[in-house]
Parts: sequence; structure tokens; C-alpha cells
Amino acid sequence: MPRPPDPAKRRDLLDRIREYVMRNGLADLSLRPLAKALGTSDRMLLYYFGTKERMVAEALDIYERRPILHARELLETIGSPTDPAGLRRFMEGTWRRFSDPGVRATLPLFFEIMSASVLHPDRYGPVMRDIVTEWTTLLTSVFRDLGMTEERARTQADLLTDASLGLVIAPLADGNWDRADQAFRALLDALEPGWHITT
Repeated sequence: MPRPPDPAKRRDLLDRIREYVMRNGLADLSLRPLAKALGTSDRMLLYYFGTKERMVAEALDIYERRPILHARELLETIGSPTDPAGLRRFMEGTWRRFSDPGVRATLPLFFEIMSASVLHPDRYGPVMRDIVTEWTTLLTSVFRDLGMTEERARTQADLLTDASLGLVIAPLADGNWDRADQAFRALLDALEPGWHITT
């Protein structure tokens, strides 16, 4: 009977896989060179993760600096915002997480996965769907706690998630995060008045 995978070794592999993929990207990712760089074998990687795509998805999913994790922890600590001003402060704090150097270092990889998910939805599509779903689900609950109906809360969450995602991607082209910061504040300026309407 084969031994079950070692959880500690699996976690260590995922951390090193993420670092490797962040340096080298997805375009030419091959299991054998990756395994060699990690000091293991491609068969061992398949044993632990099943497929290359699942391996990449898991490596990103356990990244502790992900802003979604910070947002969840913040809500658990201070509770859901009780008014539009509180929601704005929450969103501004969440946006600042994207200034973390470790987070910014992962953004090109996420953008590459987004592109791959369009061309190969059977491979990387679930990764991006999961990311978007995490944010929209979280924000829907926040808007619902403000007193909005489920439908309106979901619409507001979709709008805020999709617009913010675009603002995160844009600076990858020119590095102009100051412009993105200004645009994000302008987005909140435009949306916040509507948050007072709870029906």
C-alpha cells in the first residue's frame, strides 16, 4: 500500500512552485525543468498534484499575502461595515494591500493566467473563476449587510470587483500605480452615493 503524501513536503513544494512560476511564467512551464529546479521528479509532482494546472492553482491559492485573505480577516476582526463610509474605508484598506511588494510580484502571473483562461478555459479557466467568485461572494455579503436586497448586493459586488480587477491589471503595462490609485478613489466616489440606497 503506497504511503500517503507528506503534507509538510507538499506545502514546501507549493511554496517553491509558486516562486518558480512567478520568476518564469506559465508560457513555457514544463514539469521536467520545474522538477529539476526543485530537486525532485516530474512523476513526484504528478503524484502530489495530479496535473500541472491543479499544481499552479494550489500554489497560488495558499499564498498568505493574497488580498482576499486580508479582507476576510479584517471582516472577521472588525465585522462587516455598517454604513457606506465604513464600506469605503474597508475597500480603501483592501486596495492598499495591492501595494505590498509580494502581492505586486504575483500580479503578472495572475494576468498570464487570465489570458490563458480565455485561450484554454479547460486548463486555467477555473482559477480565474474562483478568484472572481471569491471577491463577488465576499462583497455581496458586505452589501447585503448594509441592507441591500440580494440582487442589488450582487450587482454592486460584480461592479466593484470587475472594475477593481481592471484597475489592478492596467498598471502592469506601464507601472503607473499612482494613476491606478487615483482611479480607484474616483471609482469609490462614483459608487458610494448609490450605497445609501438599500432597496
